This record gives sequence, C-alpha cells and structure tokens, in this order.
Amino acid sequence: MEIVIGLLIIAVGAFCQSSCYVPINKIKDWSWESYWIVQGVFAWLVLPFLGALLAVPEGQSLLGLFASAPSFNVWMTILFGVLWGVGGLTFGLSMRYLGVALGQSIALGTCAGLGTIMGPVLLNIFFPELNALDSLTFSVILGVVVTLLGIAIIGVAGSMKSAALSEEEKKAAVKDFNFPKGLAIALLAGFMSGCFNVGLEFGKDINFGELTDPMFRTLPATLLVTFGGFITNMIYCFYQNQVNKTWGDYKKTGVWANNLLFCLLAGALWYSQFFGLSLGKGFLTESPTMLTLSFCILMALNVTFSNVWGIILKEWKGCSQKTIAVLVCGIVVLVISCFLPQLI
Repeated sequence: MEIVIGLLIIAVGAFCQSSCYVPINKIKDWSWESYWIVQGVFAWLVLPFLGALLAVPEGQSLLGLFASAPSFNVWMTILFGVLWGVGGLTFGLSMRYLGVALGQSIALGTCAGLGTIMGPVLLNIFFPELNALDSLTFSVILGVVVTLLGIAIIGVAGSMKSAALSEEEKKAAVKDFNFPKGLAIALLAGFMSGCFNVGLEFGKDINFGELTDPMFRTLPATLLVTFGGFITNMIYCFYQNQVNKTWGDYKKTGVWANNLLFCLLAGALWYSQFFGLSLGKGFLTESPTMLTLSFCILMALNVTFSNVWGIILKEWKGCSQKTIAVLVCGIVVLVISCFLPQLI
C-alpha cells in the first residue's frame, strides 16, 4: 500500500510539472529570456530552498549541513546541476519545434533512461566501494527498457503526424514545427537533463540521516542541483537580454504584478515534480528497485501527462485515428512501466 501511495504522490508531482507551461502563456510583454529567468528564480532557488529547510531538524542549519558534507560530493552535485541546466535550455527549444506533447515525450524519455543508468554508473567510477552498480538489477533495467519502448512508440506517432499533416496544419498546431531539428534538440535535451538524477545520486547522503524524515532527505541535494541549473540559465538569459536588447522588460512596471504571479505559479508547478519525488521516495524505502526507478517513473509520468495536455491544446488535431491509436498505445506502455518492476 505504501508503494501505491508513493507512486500517487510522484504522479501528482508529474501532473503539476506537465502543467507548468500553461501559466507562461499568461505572461505579458516579456521576451522569453526575461520570463524564463524570473520563473527560474522561483523554480530553482526560492522554492527548492524552502523545500530543503524541511529537511533541517531543530538546532541545525542548512548552511552547516553543506559545510560539513564532503566537499567533493557537494561540488559534483552542483556540477551536474550546471550540466542539467543545459538540458533545461534545450528542453524549451524542443517544445518550440515539436510541441508540448512530442517535445516532452522524446526529451523526457531520453532523460528517464539515461538519468537512471548514468547515476549508478558514474557513482561507481568515483566510489567503487559503494557498489552502486548493484542497484541496476534486472527489474530496474526492464523498467527502463519498457519506458524507452513507450517513448519510442510515441515517437512513431510523432513521425506519423509529421508525415500526414500538411505544412499549414503543422504550423497551426505548433507554429515552428520542425521534426528533424526538434528531434535532434530533444535528444540532446534528454541526455543533459539526465544529469539531474546523477546530481541527486552524488548528493543523496547530504542530509541529517535519521534526524530527517525520509520524505525530505533528498531535498537538500535537489537544492544544490537546481542551484547549478540556475547558474547556467542565468548566464544564458542575461546574455540573451544583452544580445536582444531586452533589459527593458524588467522596467515594465505595469506588467510586473501579473508576470510575477504567473512566473511564481509556473515555478511552483515545475518544482512540484521533485518535491513530489522526494515525498514519494519516503514511501518506497522498502523496495530498492522502486527507489532506483523513481526518477524514471517520474519522467514517464511527465510524458504521459504532457501528452494529455498536448491533446487538450489540440496539438494532435487533424491526425488520423491510427496515429492517435499509436499515441495512446505509447501512453499505456508508459503507465505499465511504472508498475511492471514491482510485479516481477
């Protein structure tokens, strides 16, 4: 029963994440780089900091925790956060060229598989005494393979969509639709985004141990990863502000209240996925397989809900019933991948 509760909590976080781009449509008179970094302040700094405080017992401090933790682990966690930040930037581009549904499907699918595998592999390179590779059991590998199968099926649906629709219909659904270009960017985004889970692996022991509720133990590491990602995004967005001469966006006082509200909402919805992941893990402690697969499960559910939004936003409008059937088949496989390892 606890495993079901943990999966439900992760699912709620995934639903929130897949909805985080909806509030962005309400932002007015700001360029992409301006609203992206402002929502990032909430998504990658403010909310992760508040979340990490939940892991700090009375009489202790977050700063003291980071100071006392092995510096190598702290810096590696931040470093992989910086690399994940590159994935976050290209992630947005993948949706620009493929749409919310297909863009998130390919990018998050790649992220799910590589993120799950890369964590133990890289951890084993630096700390072979931890035997991190032991976590990659047959059940875990099977779960990753089934997840990637589901993503591949959705990719086929996307290819069928690209082949069947006219250029006018493609542009009507996704303004800048470009399947080959979007596919390449989405794969890069997925690879770099997988670094988030690698960062969590290096930072998984940065907590107060038994003094912290199991549901909150990964939140300090989450803050370090998102801090690294914020650095990457800040540099790029400020560079774009300079190149595009959009510094004036921040001086438009008339839209600040509206834009700040929707940036906060977008940031909160985005952070919910990793807050939910931490809470959900607290209910999966009796199943090492589910713990290892939790990141993969989160990404699979993100893809599932993003395609629901894609249908709502009419990104699949005009596609044949066969294409929709393939899409639904892929979603079903993703849902099965969340539970299959536990049934073996």
